Amino acid sequence: MYEERLAEFSRERLGGRPIPDDLRILLVAQWEGRDDFTHLLGITFLDPGVTHPHLDTSYLSAKELADPEMQAINAGFARMSEYVKIVAEGGKGWIGYWLHPDEPADQPWPVIELDTEASYWSMAGSTLAEACAADMAQYQEEPDEQTAFARLSAQLDALGLPLSGRGYDDLHDPGYEVDPEELSEELIDAERVRLGIARGH
Repeated sequence: MYEERLAEFSRERLGGRPIPDDLRILLVAQWEGRDDFTHLLGITFLDPGVTHPHLDTSYLSAKELADPEMQAINAGFARMSEYVKIVAEGGKGWIGYWLHPDEPADQPWPVIELDTEASYWSMAGSTLAEACAADMAQYQEEPDEQTAFARLSAQLDALGLPLSGRGYDDLHDPGYEVDPEELSEELIDAERVRLGIARGH
């Protein structure tokens, strides 16, 4: 029923890659108007046509857009958008996957958080649902994160979305072969050089 819509989401948000099973369940639930997962995980998936935050310059004035330093930053961010595949709003800003080609192909896609200051945050967990549940566990009215995560995991399982079964302290910590913060600075610096401006212009 939703195959074409899922294919469109994959093309727009994931560069045509196969949609992970948990993401498929979460997307269909949102499209069906169910907010149970959204409420538990604190995320809302991007609608078609919503601009990737790294490509959104609508908040900048004409003067800012004409500034060479801002042009270098925007060009660097545009390059980063090839690897930071944002799928949802949530957390500190947006949540998605870090899909740099140098990351191990035999490992789960690292889940990444992009905040409103354009900083990147690694998220523990082997799936997007697991990572978001771990993040939400820090804000629950429970005695500790372990208890909160176990409760969220049980609620997700009851809704038809089982997690890995690992406890909060045993979640997959992806790490990065290529650090997003470092790569972002490298790409912006390369654009500064291309535009012939000194850093901090």
